Amino acid sequence: MSVALNRECDLLIVGAGPAGLAAALEAAPSGARIVILDDNPRPGGQIWRDGPGVRLPRAARRLRSRVAAAANIEILCGARVVAACPPKALLIEMPEGGALVSCTKLILCTGARERLLPFPGWTLPGVTGAGGLQALIKGGLDVAGERVVVAGSGPLLLAGAATARTAGAKVLQIAEQAGREALVRFGRGLWRWPGKALQALRLWSPVYRAGSHVFEALGDQRLEAVRIRSADAVLEIACDRLACGFGLIPNTQLGELLGCAIVNGAIAVDALQATSIADCYAAGECTGFGGSELALVEGRIAGLAASGQPARAAGLAPQRERWRRFAAALERAFVLDPVLRTLPTPDTLVCRCEDVPYAALAGCRDWVEAKLASRCGMGACQGRTCGAAVEFLFGWSPPAPRPPLFPVRTETLLRLADRRHSPPARPAEPGR
Repeated sequence: MSVALNRECDLLIVGAGPAGLAAALEAAPSGARIVILDDNPRPGGQIWRDGPGVRLPRAARRLRSRVAAAANIEILCGARVVAACPPKALLIEMPEGGALVSCTKLILCTGARERLLPFPGWTLPGVTGAGGLQALIKGGLDVAGERVVVAGSGPLLLAGAATARTAGAKVLQIAEQAGREALVRFGRGLWRWPGKALQALRLWSPVYRAGSHVFEALGDQRLEAVRIRSADAVLEIACDRLACGFGLIPNTQLGELLGCAIVNGAIAVDALQATSIADCYAAGECTGFGGSELALVEGRIAGLAASGQPARAAGLAPQRERWRRFAAALERAFVLDPVLRTLPTPDTLVCRCEDVPYAALAGCRDWVEAKLASRCGMGACQGRTCGAAVEFLFGWSPPAPRPPLFPVRTETLLRLADRRHSPPARPAEPGR
């Protein structure tokens, strides 16, 4: 495998979502050699995921075209970071093979993932995350004429339901676990963010139900119906798909592997988006969920700071604070109800990769004991799904990540030997 796949750069950005693209654009005028890594086929992240028939927002199209026009920015799509290599290099895997990317400074824009909570039937075919269904539809899944129920918590439910309706599905109900009073308080405060208020009005649906949650998915070989509980009723709804997600979890694994401090489940940053380790910054939802507007301004600050422009970066602090207040309002409104901890039955699978039921975990004291007794978290997803679930169910701290972060080809791991035995790779020509 050719060493030519390796890269050297001044600034390495992990993640091509709003934060990563904004960071690259702010740093580009400095003349720095910039490489952006992303594991998706095209830049945009989860929020601006591209696909057949997708009409991206104008802001996303403009940002992508500006990045593409910058001669000193190279985007490597389909690139997944699997390990960190001291002092400043990342091992990545691409369709073409493994590679080492060395850098002077690093910005982590690794985004977030959905929190999935187990309940009877949640592993049936036809059950996905709310954002997961969005991604499938954007990727070309045909849901025209299908009956869909959306459930869980957070603004992603409305967005997912709107995507399904636009694709021709019939959305029967949107079950939001947060109570009506909390949502009313949140709605009354949206005047501070007029754009968000308009967005909420556009996404609103008459089938939205507060204070309700799914507690069982029914079916033999695939989903046939769901049962939803509210304060005064239990409703059974026949459906073809259930999209169910309970908020977002920051993707901190790479930051943890590098040694970044983690506070409240997110990568901790200072006023300039700098992490606890030298020459490493973080922006976007890996530092806490707040939407694309917060991700964009955090990315801009990180890009300016990493390219030696701290004064300009500091000037964006008021914008960031405004969107951090919105993020705090979201967090208050969509706190998960403790009743969701009672959803699993003894035979409900918690770890899907290793087929570990709730009963096998209920007597364990922590992650270590659970792994020794059941292999929970040791499958292909390496605890990314069940880790967030057991943290909510039992209060266990997620396990510290270990390389490789994802299942990886042996040939990719052998690239680590290149670093010891090969001369440094020449940087790629700008724009190549």
